[in-house]
Amino acid sequence: MAKDQIAVIGAGLIGSAWAYGFAQAGHAVALWDQDAHAARMAQARVSEIASDMQAAGLLPGQSPADVASRVTLAADLADCVKNARHVQENVSENIDVKRAVFAALDEAAPTDAILASSTSALLPSRFTETLKGRARCLVAHPINPPSLIPAVEIVPAPWTDAQTMDRCAATMAGIGQKPIRMAREIDGFIMNRLQGALLQEAMRLVANGIATPEDIDTGIRDGLAPRWSLCGPFEAIDLNAPGGVRDYVARYGPMYRLIGARQTTLPDWEGETLDRIEAARRAALPLADLPKAQSRRDRRLMALMAHFRRETPQD
Repeated sequence: MAKDQIAVIGAGLIGSAWAYGFAQAGHAVALWDQDAHAARMAQARVSEIASDMQAAGLLPGQSPADVASRVTLAADLADCVKNARHVQENVSENIDVKRAVFAALDEAAPTDAILASSTSALLPSRFTETLKGRARCLVAHPINPPSLIPAVEIVPAPWTDAQTMDRCAATMAGIGQKPIRMAREIDGFIMNRLQGALLQEAMRLVANGIATPEDIDTGIRDGLAPRWSLCGPFEAIDLNAPGGVRDYVARYGPMYRLIGARQTTLPDWEGETLDRIEAARRAALPLADLPKAQSRRDRRLMALMAHFRRETPQD
């Protein structure tokens, strides 16, 4: 069965990763960016991602050339979306830009095409309210890098049609993503709200002199993260008490209530606290070495994802 045509608007790191994700699943992908050079670079990046995935054993049954051949560059936005059933937008996090792009997409895309934004911070209601086709608009926010991390938040505006949510979730599942269906929009969605809560406390611990930035990173990387890579927070506490989640809450609920009552003051994200955190990070990783560290992170993520794919559900 032929796969739906996909349009990717915006060819930065996220757009490139989305183009790869759709193409590796067999979709024909039209790619466009107002910067023609960025679009060409993204097309090359798809080939690079595919090669890295093949080396990690994450591209079974096809070659990098197979994947790259499914991604073509469009002449303009209208050309990119003319045959699309799903449009994935990845332009800058600027509300005026989003409104302009979505107005153009709503005008140019087929009426049955889903219009999805990759925004991580803007509520879909803020840039789709006035559109004639607003019922087909939503956010499909990936976790960076989306070529490796499979979770994607599906966020409706108040007027998003339920069928749009269903179709988008099915499309994402079809390319190997794990859709997180939100019942309604909220600032930060789910992932950034959870990440933000952890960062707030990490900042507070550093600001109060309880621990260094290095100690905080060690605690998450070598303590909580290995467990979290296998199960979510509710599953984790269910497994961490003999009587399951209710037993865990009975044992440790008083401690968490006490902690929560003292977490009412927002930490300073700037000033001296940020100076200390930045100094610690630059001592550990000079800014010039950041791209190498990002590549190393991605290689390790590939190895981890390859391990997970080898695991059976029964394990």
